[in-house]
Amino acid sequence: MAQMYVLFEHAAGYALFRVREFEDVGSFLPQVEQSVTDLSRFNGVVKLVAFAPFKSAAHALDNINSISEGVLSEDLNLFLETNLPKPEKKGKKDSFVLGVSEPKLGASISEILGIPCQHAGVIPEIVRGIRLHFAHLVKGFTVQTSGVAQLGLGHSYSRAKVKFNVHRVDNMIIQSIALLDQLDKDINTFSMRIREWYSYHFPELIKVVPDNYLFAKCAQFIKNRKELSEESLPQLTEIVNDAGIAQSVLDASRSSMGMDISPVDLINIERFAKRVVALAEYRKELQEYLRSKMHNIAPNLSALIGEQVGARLISHAGSLTSLAKYPASTVQILGAEKALFRALKTKGNTPKYGLIYHSTFIGRAGLKNKGRISRYLANKCSIASRIDCFSEETCDVFGLKLREQVEDRLKFYESGDIPRKNVDVMQEALAEAKTVLASLKKKKKKKKSITPSADGTMDVIADTSLPCDGEGKKKKKKKSITPAGDESMNTSLSANGEEKKKKKSQDENGNGNITLDESVGLDNSVNESKKKKKKNRDAESTLDQSAMEQDEGASPLKKSKKKKNAA
Repeated sequence: MAQMYVLFEHAAGYALFRVREFEDVGSFLPQVEQSVTDLSRFNGVVKLVAFAPFKSAAHALDNINSISEGVLSEDLNLFLETNLPKPEKKGKKDSFVLGVSEPKLGASISEILGIPCQHAGVIPEIVRGIRLHFAHLVKGFTVQTSGVAQLGLGHSYSRAKVKFNVHRVDNMIIQSIALLDQLDKDINTFSMRIREWYSYHFPELIKVVPDNYLFAKCAQFIKNRKELSEESLPQLTEIVNDAGIAQSVLDASRSSMGMDISPVDLINIERFAKRVVALAEYRKELQEYLRSKMHNIAPNLSALIGEQVGARLISHAGSLTSLAKYPASTVQILGAEKALFRALKTKGNTPKYGLIYHSTFIGRAGLKNKGRISRYLANKCSIASRIDCFSEETCDVFGLKLREQVEDRLKFYESGDIPRKNVDVMQEALAEAKTVLASLKKKKKKKKSITPSADGTMDVIADTSLPCDGEGKKKKKKKSITPAGDESMNTSLSANGEEKKKKKSQDENGNGNITLDESVGLDNSVNESKKKKKKNRDAESTLDQSAMEQDEGASPLKKSKKKKNAA
């Protein structure tokens, strides 16, 4: 009879259980189903063989990632080899069976270790019972500690998965380009509607102001054409940015053949024109947002092919990672799937380009060279997307160099000028990228080191230990230096032992006054001798501070000489 073992992966570690001997799984299944909820009966079904806890949270995260991918980790391999009997040789009947909850993990275990694995039948019920009573089956565990381990591992696992998606926030690019396309359609439809609507009253305005955005702004401003006069000419000039066009609008309004409209109709036209203008302005803001996002996420791809075409490629692929994994031949016809499958079905010519046709390079190429330049451009787009996706720190140096290569290739097709070799261009790009990234790192370090507040003040907190009452040494105090202007530096002193905390604020705007705010609770009955000592110490501290301020103005050579003399 084959002995059954069950592997259970917990957030705290790996556990191996032995199931009592059985002959028929079908007859054994109802008994397990009944005993799952009852701990005393379930203890008779399974018995703990071994438990190997994880060393740390990072260690647990690595193991759970391996399990989710169906990969046998080194820790699990060692755990199974140590606690399971050796598998029988080929041709002989297996002496035991290992039950696992993940079929992919079972396949990798049987492939690497040669251990027969099972994931169906009675195994899911046994795993369910182990999961329910795990805190009672393993010594040293409680329901609370088990829950804390599961919660911590769940948060770290989810954080790692989400970070993989958020690290390159391409979801925002996908939504932005989709919204941009929808806005283009809506603005075009609404502009045609406002043209048709306002043309009943002022039909000559379409010929004078053909732009949709300017037409909506003019309709919003003019309202009733009969009220348009010379006084409103400067404002109309600001709208159309041309004095001649503004004057022609004024002349057309005086001799217009449009019909009169009631004030209620004009109010509705004005409201609708206001909405169209707001949509057009929001589209400009969205386009700027998309440009900044593309420069942050895919700078090389946007430098090579443009922000909108690059965003369309990312949106069509699903993500920047998917686009980076595509070969150049797929990138070339991305967006022309219908034409491709139609050509394959009819055995005709396959399309030469898809979304990359909207780039400027293919339009500038000759009719014979369109296919060649699209193939070359798709190759460079694939390289740029891989650099953007898999680089930790990105810059647009490679994208600019790849764009130069495409330009040189266009010149080669037109005039026959031989372009530079790819090796030389990439070496030059690597050198430039190193210098750019180094300068960016320096800027980040400067920003971290200098963090001024809104008023231009910088707070410096220094912890100094004051001597006890028995010691006759001078108190060490941090000086506070106020440069010219409104800047100030605040120092806080923390005392040791029985000394009370004292706050010192120095005002050096010209008076040089020093004020000491002593904490509440000091004894009012203080001897005169102690007061004199305090006055002497305060006088010494002021002398020390003035001496230190004078030393700051001295050169470092003088400071080193003073240190040598003191030694």
